Amino acid sequence: MRKIFRIIGIIFLVIFVSWIGAANTAQNGSIVGWGRQVVVEQSALDSLSAFAAGEYHSIGLRSNGSVVAWGQNDHGQCNTPLPNEDFIAVAAGGFHSLYLKSDGSVMALGHNGFGQCNVPLPNAGFAAVEAGEHHSIGLKSNGSIVAWGKNDEGQCSVPLPNENFIAIAAGGFHSLGLKSDGQIVAWGDNSYGQCSVPLPNEGFIAVAAGRYHSLGMLQINLLRGPHIIPTVDFDHSSMGSGQQGSRSE
Repeated sequence: MRKIFRIIGIIFLVIFVSWIGAANTAQNGSIVGWGRQVVVEQSALDSLSAFAAGEYHSIGLRSNGSVVAWGQNDHGQCNTPLPNEDFIAVAAGGFHSLYLKSDGSVMALGHNGFGQCNVPLPNAGFAAVEAGEHHSIGLKSNGSIVAWGKNDEGQCSVPLPNENFIAIAAGGFHSLGLKSDGQIVAWGDNSYGQCSVPLPNEGFIAVAAGRYHSLGMLQINLLRGPHIIPTVDFDHSSMGSGQQGSRSE
């Protein structure tokens, strides 16, 4: 009988604590997060002009140049970079975050076990940033690419000639660079053909990369009239080739 009363008491305590928590939330309409998971109020996500998604966290760039991050924060990837102002672009890696400032410098926060947050010097002249699982890449205003972090698959070894790049993308363990002539250069892990750019390698105007696949957007041929801009998926395994990757994580 004593055991039954103890169980009833525990149940009552749980209900009471839950009621108090609900009442407090209802009173001020806000949610507070702590520990590994960062939660932000909806008002903090107003006026976003860009965003990026990492493994378990997200970053938002506001129109006023400040940033906000939410999600898993076990490596500090959601900590606010200070001063929180003058940002023009953001990128989210596996467990790290990159922030590009209007002066061309880059700030990095989060997991740095492979040097993915150690921005190479001189930290200046960057025009774009992208983040992979454990590596980072930056496009310089002179058309060259700088990459840093984990390089076990060659994802940070930019092929030569390192020039005339206009866009970049970072996959899980590979990297992409778009040249001004419309060609794509890909390097790093190619277990699933994600670095095997389909021929003819020309006419591309944008690139994107997933964990094990790559995308390229082709330019519209105006002579053929309006049509949907096609994309090319480099991940041969997802196109029914039956190719199996050999990568181990």
